[in-house]
Amino acid sequence: MVKLIPTKEEWYAALSERHGEDVQKKISSGAVAICGLGGLGSNIAISLARAGIGKLILIDFDRVDITNLHRQQYKADQLGMSKAQALKENLLEIAPYVTIETHSVLISENNAEALLEKADIICEAFDDAECKAMLVNIVTERMPEKYLVAASGMAGMGSANTIQTRRISKQFYLCGDGASDVSEAGSLVASRVMLCAAHQAHTVLRILTEQFET
Repeated sequence: MVKLIPTKEEWYAALSERHGEDVQKKISSGAVAICGLGGLGSNIAISLARAGIGKLILIDFDRVDITNLHRQQYKADQLGMSKAQALKENLLEIAPYVTIETHSVLISENNAEALLEKADIICEAFDDAECKAMLVNIVTERMPEKYLVAASGMAGMGSANTIQTRRISKQFYLCGDGASDVSEAGSLVASRVMLCAAHQAHTVLRILTEQFET
């Protein structure tokens, strides 16, 4: 069976019909960096690609492991692949006209600014608390003109209603319950991780369309 892929014009027209022309122009002009491509980052990327984001910068040094499959947007036949490359493949199946830049590297204090310079908005999507703190410090101190959307707390089986978005400062947003930790809760389930990722992705879209939290 021949697979029919819509043209770029058809794709954009369909998105504009759903979102509105003015809104779609703003989304399609946005460049977003996602730091960490696990349960949060892979789901953020999927949501933004479906919304017609203009460019995604995907950053993660890790490879797809069988323990990732229960909550991350990878396939069983991608085990062992670079997460950045595997996610790019999956995203292009969903949204063939999004521009994707991949970096299969460990982001650090030494390379962060170079990796993130082309992004309008940066999503922090790490599991490790030290990595989270490092990225927040780098962006808020060295790149204060950029928006940062970070996450804190999505572990366990707590109520979905405790996942929230807070505006910490003019350029800094934090999504999650702000409390749960996997070492205490004992689990990361797809549904709750995806809730937090959806908050982050939706915050990105609100920023791009100039609908800011108060």
